[in-house]
Amino acid sequence: MSIYTVHEPPLRNGVAAPDPERFVFVRDGFYFWAFLLTPLWIIWHRLWLVLLIYLIVVTGLVEAMRHAGVDTAGRSLVMLLISFLIGLEASTLRRFTLTRRGWRNVGVVGGTNTEAAERRFFDDLAAAGPGRPPGSTGNPPPPLPPAPAFHTPPIVGLFPEPGASR
Repeated sequence: MSIYTVHEPPLRNGVAAPDPERFVFVRDGFYFWAFLLTPLWIIWHRLWLVLLIYLIVVTGLVEAMRHAGVDTAGRSLVMLLISFLIGLEASTLRRFTLTRRGWRNVGVVGGTNTEAAERRFFDDLAAAGPGRPPGSTGNPPPPLPPAPAFHTPPIVGLFPEPGASR
């Protein structure tokens, strides 16, 4: 089962509630296509700031390695590692971009695929009612009982007891 974060779009002019069709579900985990086709994946998801930073970093690293005398195999290995890092952090990069654009993270949901996660999230949202976050279907939970007082056991060993004379 995959875990998804749910992002609500910013409200448009004169709209009281966001359109459920515009919600974005971002899966946690490794993104194979972000690893394999890094620049194209970044462009496909319109992560413009990420693309700019990626191009600056990659260009700087390639030039630095060329001036340092690193051979083609070494440069290819570094590029492969950068692509692997992008594949690992692709969901974080998408969340970062959505947050910068004013989208709100409204929940976390699990599902076997995106469709199942959407169904579960919107079912919980409908059950919670208007103005409540998903998962809050009733009264708040009762308060926890007070914690017991901390009891210090006697000190065992070669050390004296606290406050005792030497």
